[in-house]
Amino acid sequence: MENKGVLIGSIVFVFGVFALMISLLVYESYKSKQMKALVSTIKTEARPVPSSAPSQDFSMYKTKIGDEGREMVQIPEGPFIMGSKDGDPDEVPERQVYLKAFFLDQKEVSQSEYARFAKMAKRPLPKIEVFEDDQSKLLQPEFAAMSMSWDEAAAYCKWAGKRLPTEAEWEKAGRGEGKRKYAWGDILRNGRANANLDGSEDGYKYLAPPGSFEAGRSPYGAYDMTGNVAEWVADSYDEHYYEKSPYRDPKGPERADLKVVRGGSWRETEHNARLSKRFAAKAWRTDITIGFRCASDDVEANDSPAAP
Repeated sequence: MENKGVLIGSIVFVFGVFALMISLLVYESYKSKQMKALVSTIKTEARPVPSSAPSQDFSMYKTKIGDEGREMVQIPEGPFIMGSKDGDPDEVPERQVYLKAFFLDQKEVSQSEYARFAKMAKRPLPKIEVFEDDQSKLLQPEFAAMSMSWDEAAAYCKWAGKRLPTEAEWEKAGRGEGKRKYAWGDILRNGRANANLDGSEDGYKYLAPPGSFEAGRSPYGAYDMTGNVAEWVADSYDEHYYEKSPYRDPKGPERADLKVVRGGSWRETEHNARLSKRFAAKAWRTDITIGFRCASDDVEANDSPAAP
């Protein structure tokens, strides 16, 4: 009887251990599924949202490397539609403008690239005067450069053997020959720009590294023409300039203290992120939402016979 009791006890013990193992496996599987669901809902400050947009081929547009080692894309000669009849009063009249060919930086200047210039030119680095959060969240070498004045942006471009783009050049590079509102089309979408959509659903709460949104490139392949940082351009600001600007290669009114800023930043509204939107800012202004990119003339293309 004693041996029989031991046998029954052993069998019960084995079945008990087996049942416990099965329970543990079921629990671990459940916990793993819960963790995966949790991870999928987490929003980070430095992880871009993937886009289902088809990849585009920009190989038909010529590229070159600028004197400071940054890639530029050729914006071909020809007309495009500038301004908007559905925008703000300073965006009218919507009209056709003809530009000679030029090159534009594919990406906005980064903080590390601007720091290299500042060191070589013996200039101070931009300072952040006001920011409600931790400044280190903005000051990252790979993020877009920001908080420099118009003169400082122009000085960088001159140092690099380039210049700031004109307002017309910037708009054509962003929207192509059509009338699209944003670099990819007429709807502001997640996964295409570092813009103020809904919190940090674009993957970045503040700034992003230039070139983070492949699906948000312009018709010529330029990155971040919508969102990330707004950008200084060469022109002075005149609310009524469009009413009197020339058809070919407009360069803005004579130099004034007010300069033009283009492209909505990481905290801009849907309306202000439009490619036709114009901002006016004092030339000395520095802001955590304003950066820049450079342009240069396409000497070879513009030596060809003039267009009608």
